[in-house]
Amino acid sequence: MKREKKLEKTIQIHFTRFQGIDEVPDKYKELLDSARFAFHNSYAPYSRFRVGACLLLDNGHHILGTNIENASYPLCMCAERNAVAKLSFEVPIQKIKVIAVVADKKDALVSPCGACRQVLIEMETRQKSPIEIIFQGEEGSYYLLESISSILPFSFSADSLP
Repeated sequence: MKREKKLEKTIQIHFTRFQGIDEVPDKYKELLDSARFAFHNSYAPYSRFRVGACLLLDNGHHILGTNIENASYPLCMCAERNAVAKLSFEVPIQKIKVIAVVADKKDALVSPCGACRQVLIEMETRQKSPIEIIFQGEEGSYYLLESISSILPFSFSADSLP
């Protein structure tokens, strides 16, 4: 029996961590403020975890999204995917430059869930350009990454299909 060769790969994730909002560059502060505005329209009666997302498009416009919960948890809709759905319907030819994600719980790490990461990586692939992401971290911090692929290094893609 032939042994398979073991493959190894080193994955590095480059990010910038800002200790507080005062350290965040102005161009991202506006997006974070817009995402914060969005979570006020959240419907989260079960988890009480309200999330807002803001997409910055290449034409400079913003698209907002917020989470919508359902008593049947698998039917809940995330802020990030709602923003992407709105973009796809309203201005599908625009590319996403940046997505900002925040929650109303100031000390919570608010990184996109796996489903949102997969949808965002599909958008990155579709538009053939990276999407920067800035999201809320713990203790008032923020994380900035240059591409969605940084938070989903083994993504499923069209290349994965037969």
